[in-house]
Amino acid sequence: MALQNRVTPFGEIIATPARGTFMGNRGILHDDDKKLGTARWRTKTWITCVLEFNGRQRTVMGPGTYTELFFLDEATACAAGHRPCAECRRSDFAKFTTAWTSVMDRTAGPRVSAKEIDARLHQERISRPGRAKRTFEAPVDHLSDGTMIARREHPEQALLVLGNSLCPWSPEGYGAPLPRGSGIVHVLTPPSIIMAIAAGYRPQIHPTAKSR
Repeated sequence: MALQNRVTPFGEIIATPARGTFMGNRGILHDDDKKLGTARWRTKTWITCVLEFNGRQRTVMGPGTYTELFFLDEATACAAGHRPCAECRRSDFAKFTTAWTSVMDRTAGPRVSAKEIDARLHQERISRPGRAKRTFEAPVDHLSDGTMIARREHPEQALLVLGNSLCPWSPEGYGAPLPRGSGIVHVLTPPSIIMAIAAGYRPQIHPTAKSR
């Protein structure tokens, strides 16, 4: 039976046998039976990691350790509100922080900390008091490649912005591309990550995504 450890662009954690290309965590969410409780995070540090690093071996959902979460690709992880890990993805984290800092209205000096990014992202991804995923609306033709959206007429379907196309997301990969078109859409990717993408950060996209 598949474990409940796969993250969707909506930030939900589902059970599916499909494998992901990135891993991450939000703290310890499972019990000794590898079952999730009601909590969907235990920390504001939501990171995206590579699947292999320095030969480390882990038991997935082992007792007393963080819950390994998996993503189809980095674009999915970004939509859910995760940032690159500063250890196993040090180079990507540096690129992300450089892009993020260049577009943020900050007064804390030229260097940004992971803690500052995490605090900002947590405000952008979680709606209070219901703790649902926070989204916003924007014109689809203003969004950069790598952004995730949902159309008003089909709010349950996540779509990847790529060139002139919108690629339907699924746990296994992306479906046949649709015309990007125009109009207002629900944006799933948090605002500051979108700005970092617009400033030059390039989230990695699953090879099944294709543009018209």
